[in-house]
Amino acid sequence: ETQPPVTNLSVSVENLCTVIWTWDPPEGASPNCTLWYFSHFDNKQDKKIAPETHRSKEVPLNERICLQVGSQCSTSESDNPSILVEKCTPPPEGDPESAVTELQCVWHNLSYMKCTWLPGRNASPDTNYTLYYWHSSLGKILQCEDIYREGQHIGCSFALTNLKDSSFEQHSVQIVVKDNAGKIRPSFNIVPLTSHVKPDPPHIKRLFFQNGNLYVQWKNPQNFYSRCLSYQVEVNNSQTETNDIFYVEEAKCQNSEFEGNLEGTICFMVPSVLPDTLNTVRIRVRTNKLCYEDDKLWSNWSQAMSIGENTDPTFYISMLLATPVIVAGAIIVLLLYLKRLKIIIFPPIPDPGKIFKEMFGDQNDDTLHWKKYDIYEKQTKEETDSVVLIENLKRASQ
Repeated sequence: ETQPPVTNLSVSVENLCTVIWTWDPPEGASPNCTLWYFSHFDNKQDKKIAPETHRSKEVPLNERICLQVGSQCSTSESDNPSILVEKCTPPPEGDPESAVTELQCVWHNLSYMKCTWLPGRNASPDTNYTLYYWHSSLGKILQCEDIYREGQHIGCSFALTNLKDSSFEQHSVQIVVKDNAGKIRPSFNIVPLTSHVKPDPPHIKRLFFQNGNLYVQWKNPQNFYSRCLSYQVEVNNSQTETNDIFYVEEAKCQNSEFEGNLEGTICFMVPSVLPDTLNTVRIRVRTNKLCYEDDKLWSNWSQAMSIGENTDPTFYISMLLATPVIVAGAIIVLLLYLKRLKIIIFPPIPDPGKIFKEMFGDQNDDTLHWKKYDIYEKQTKEETDSVVLIENLKRASQ
């Protein structure tokens, strides 16, 4: 039998983003019927059948949210409920283009939450923004006081450590950003405490070599269990000039060197590392799916620590500076002694024809000149001897 619809359906908002619908039982319901209430949100999402005359939902109020409720006599979804009655939240007031955009919040090391956003397209440049936040461990809504600017982004940070219990899987932080003058449209966000968690970087405690392997020992950031973190170890070798990255899901070392270590200290063995070169190690961590929904936010890299011997760079620097000087000097010497060097490397080959000509009477101009001079001297001597001979003959005849 179809029951009458519920009455006095109303909606209200608590805190910042907690929406509560309440209603009264239907009038004229059958006395033989144990009333159950069937409800769902827009597009038939989150269907629920329960005996309570209220329902709540934590939802960002950036748009209208509607709930439909009907009554029925069983817990079966196939049962025909009464006529569904609908009630919606009012949409936020203001120009949608004035609301802030890219509103994001990150929980840093389970200690403080940092939210950033960009101004809306139609927002005035001199808008004074205000961020309000609430979570279940607070008695009232609080205002974030630490507003700052980073380039085009605007941000605010607030402490987030005093939760009622360590099991925060069902907790979240409700955020709203607006201006006190009411000139921009409010922007809402809900940050589950199981996501958007960014740990601090770990601290490397010790490095040492053993059996050709490099052992790395570090301490996790505070507030985290080791089982809730995944690791990334980067090893930079000075000889190969390569960065080897190791993804570590479970860090353990079976080594006596680590016996008696402090609680929270983790170990990882890097295989096949050259001990005769300088090895630089750094580590970063992130949350894993074992404890958190989000596993995409890596911490910053830890402070680097090195082990091994680095080759003295003085010799290489000296050679680097001396090489151009040596090359320049060699070029100058080659230019000055190029001809002599050419003769030494490529000596001239004697001309056999010239040698034979000199040996077998091939006279040049100088030889002919001296030959003519000898003939002239001989003729002069012969003429002188003839004159002397004639004179002697004449004297003898007298």
